[in-house]
Amino acid sequence: MEKRIGVVGIVVENMNSTLKLNAILHDHADLILGRLGVPYKEKNVRVIALIVEGTTDQIGALTGKLGNLSGVNVKTALSKEYS
Repeated sequence: MEKRIGVVGIVVENMNSTLKLNAILHDHADLILGRLGVPYKEKNVRVIALIVEGTTDQIGALTGKLGNLSGVNVKTALSKEYS
């Protein structure tokens, strides 16, 4: 399958989901090229940006698991497929 590179934006509003979120990211570490996390403590929100590379199915599996967590919102932007 062809790969894509992209960015995954994650907004965490439920701090009880952070352990599960980090476990999911660990399980998909082979897709993650970079990670930037910004804690916005005054608003009790955490924002994470991931730079990812993988097939559409691999990235979809990651974002699907993240999106199923309570209080976690996920958006993805991907490049066109390349070899």
